[in-house]
Amino acid sequence: MQYDVVVLGAGPVGENVADRARAAGLRTAVVESELVGGECSYWACMPSKALLRPAIAQAEARKLPGLSESVRGPLDAAAVLARRDDFTSHWKDDGQVGWIDGIGADIYRGHGRLDGSRRVVVKGPDGTEQVLTARHAVAVCTGTRAVVPDLPGVAGAKPWTSREATSSQHVPGRLVVVGGGVVGVEMATAWQALGSQVTLLIRGGGLLPKMEPFAGELVAGALTEAGATIRYGVSVASVERDGGTGPVTVVLDGGERVEADEILFATGRAPRSEDIGLESVGLRPGSWLTVDDSCLVEGSDWLYAVGDVNHRALLTHQGKYQARIAGAAIAARAAGVPLLETDRWGAHAATADHAAVPQVVFTDPEVASVGLTLAEAEAAGHRVRAVDYEIGSVAGASLYGDDYTGRARMIVDLDREILRGVTFAGPGVGEMLHSATIAVVGEVPIDRLWHAVPAYPTISEIWLRLLETYRH
Repeated sequence: MQYDVVVLGAGPVGENVADRARAAGLRTAVVESELVGGECSYWACMPSKALLRPAIAQAEARKLPGLSESVRGPLDAAAVLARRDDFTSHWKDDGQVGWIDGIGADIYRGHGRLDGSRRVVVKGPDGTEQVLTARHAVAVCTGTRAVVPDLPGVAGAKPWTSREATSSQHVPGRLVVVGGGVVGVEMATAWQALGSQVTLLIRGGGLLPKMEPFAGELVAGALTEAGATIRYGVSVASVERDGGTGPVTVVLDGGERVEADEILFATGRAPRSEDIGLESVGLRPGSWLTVDDSCLVEGSDWLYAVGDVNHRALLTHQGKYQARIAGAAIAARAAGVPLLETDRWGAHAATADHAAVPQVVFTDPEVASVGLTLAEAEAAGHRVRAVDYEIGSVAGASLYGDDYTGRARMIVDLDREILRGVTFAGPGVGEMLHSATIAVVGEVPIDRLWHAVPAYPTISEIWLRLLETYRH
């Protein structure tokens, strides 16, 4: 079957590539081996945030006089899990399939593999194969998978990855979480609030190591206050579990043994590119795919890699952004129009993946950041200054309760007087992030930010305090 564009993977990224291609009038096929809607809809963004929202709301309510006493009891775990199930459509993709049908793209269920230039072979659930050819482009949007370290006993212990952590139908009495990155701290927050006794095992010296140090410190403090145990500077040497059921024993590198009911490895991601036929087009199976700013694979004029698989920014919103860029670039090239002639507003170049990536960590407290940290800015050779302010000192923060704990930092480029990065940590800061993103992406001069007046009394007044601190 011949198409203009063939998309491998029907997660949010693949859906957006297909949408842009169809909007340009290109005949488009989408190949999916699991659920249409992908990781984000069923095992990541949506179920994890459904689990976390009650935990965060309860933590905030407990700090508010007049409400605190009525929320002292435990969460209704069954109700939280049921709501999570609703968010995932009970792991059925009828709605997402209907959306793809609605844009006029064709869906092929099965495992798709490249088979030479512009050619994809799809092996269906019944073993039959169909060959799809693409006149203009094949877009690889297969995302990533969780990495579980190859340790003695791990395979037989049936450990949790992010998928099991977001879809479990039971609350483990004791949960060991290995890893202190975003997945580790979010799932530790959720399951501790749902009734698990959580132990975090961290190889390094702090949580959220890719963010400003104070962010991890505040999250660690809240987790500890909630009853979780955090162990720093430890590594897992092996895991023991008879028959993959019953309690699991985690053996640390020093010989200490930690007992739990489940163990979650939140230890990184790898590209889902090991079995998609990359060798047939001269690429290494299992590799990250290097692309240009239009998401065209290096050395190719037809193969695109969009989203996590290109390793530029492993976030759903960044993948969807790339998909919009790639879809527009595919359409322009299919029409034979040079990109520079149609590149309104930079529509064919994914420039925001380099130094202005926004991210929210949905913990208690929330962490929201965009752009460079102080360490990253200095390593990049910028002459910068970090400006800090306690968010709890802002009038709007007092409305959240008597004990608002939070901090803000902006990284000012002293030569250009623009912002290189911003980090907020505190209740409710996720909704402030887009203002910071606009300031960083737009390279808004400090002198202009001074005239962007925040409403009173809101937490956004932190902008005024940061600018005052910088000026003085």
